[in-house]
Amino acid sequence: MNRFVIAEPGRCIGCNTCMAACSAVHEAEGLQKAPRLVVTKTARGSAPILCRHCDDAPCARVCPVEAIRIENGAVVLDEKRCVGCKMCALACPFGAISPSGTAISGVGGVAEPQPRRPAGFDPILAWDIGVKTVAVKCDLCDFAADGPACVRACPTDALWAVGAGELSRSNATRRSETAAPRGLPGTLPAIEEHD
Repeated sequence: MNRFVIAEPGRCIGCNTCMAACSAVHEAEGLQKAPRLVVTKTARGSAPILCRHCDDAPCARVCPVEAIRIENGAVVLDEKRCVGCKMCALACPFGAISPSGTAISGVGGVAEPQPRRPAGFDPILAWDIGVKTVAVKCDLCDFAADGPACVRACPTDALWAVGAGELSRSNATRRSETAAPRGLPGTLPAIEEHD
């Protein structure tokens, strides 16, 4: 079982504080400043979408340069090895991997003109001259001793980091609570036998 961050949609207020914290901590670390999670808003509410660090990791299976692999209970992406093919983003069943661009200098020092793409153009299909695309996904802020920045920054405690141990304990508690008899509406109490 891999580690990951759980989002509680009922607590999320859609403030994007998690995205800002994620961006700031990664930029300070010298990585892509694009946030590793995206807050999605619907008529019913909002919730962050982030990597679930899948045990079978479809993104890692399709990466042609092995820039994505499972290490220490997490799905890890090596941004320096990534070639920007976007196969991982296409393979991710949760939409938790997004492309981010890094400007590179033009050939021979000549800057290339930047074409304008329509607003709302899907970033998976987009490409820009002079920009190298790199995949970004949640890395659990493994470089930070105090854990994921999004979890620390969330003002409503809608996010929390979970390891295999916590998940196993939570599942065991849920199973024991489900198996325990309780007085449900419409049921008769247990009959006690007396001598």
